[in-house]
Amino acid sequence: MDLRHDPLRPPWRPPGSPGQPPLPPEPPTSEGVPPWLQERLFDQRMVVLTGPLNDDAATRAAAALMTLDALGKEPVRLQLATPDGDLAAAFGLIDVIDTMSAPVHAVVTSLAGGAAVGLLAAAARRLAYRHARIRLSEPRAATVSGTADEVAAAAGQYLRELEELAVRIATATGQPRSRIEDDLSAGRVLTAEQAVEYGLLDEIVGPDQPAGGAGQTSG
Repeated sequence: MDLRHDPLRPPWRPPGSPGQPPLPPEPPTSEGVPPWLQERLFDQRMVVLTGPLNDDAATRAAAALMTLDALGKEPVRLQLATPDGDLAAAFGLIDVIDTMSAPVHAVVTSLAGGAAVGLLAAAARRLAYRHARIRLSEPRAATVSGTADEVAAAAGQYLRELEELAVRIATATGQPRSRIEDDLSAGRVLTAEQAVEYGLLDEIVGPDQPAGGAGQTSG
């Protein structure tokens, strides 16, 4: 029997049409942000980084930043909810920020820590929401397998990048490098108010101050 012409079989309708099951929700990207929302944010010159900063996340963010830089010179808002990450990935993204003509305004929305603090230090303007936190901590070293020479080389590279991170944060904050290194080693956590005093933030985003805009610095 040819089911295509079965008179008892109801006509096919696409999912989501009247009388049919609804369409499943659009799966989020690996960043946890649905594609339609990423597109809306992109139109507003916003790039969102959530979760650990790895090579994939850094590559996507770098592509978005470079595209927005090519589209205009207005500030680009980089929203950070990045508790930790890979140092090499962070420095790859820092290199992109350093070469952009459009200024990058970094906004910490919840917690930024480890390698992600380097992104904050690289931004032209640094902001955070009132209940955000910044964790000064040594990023986790990538697991390396291989010969003793290969492991030693990887360890040496990690220490050089960690030193560069400390220098970058010291330059941005005006704090002595020795203090930065001590705080990274201790895993110090700063409130938004403490981060302003420390020099890591320019201001706190408040009810009368939109993220990325100008205004008085909150203490």
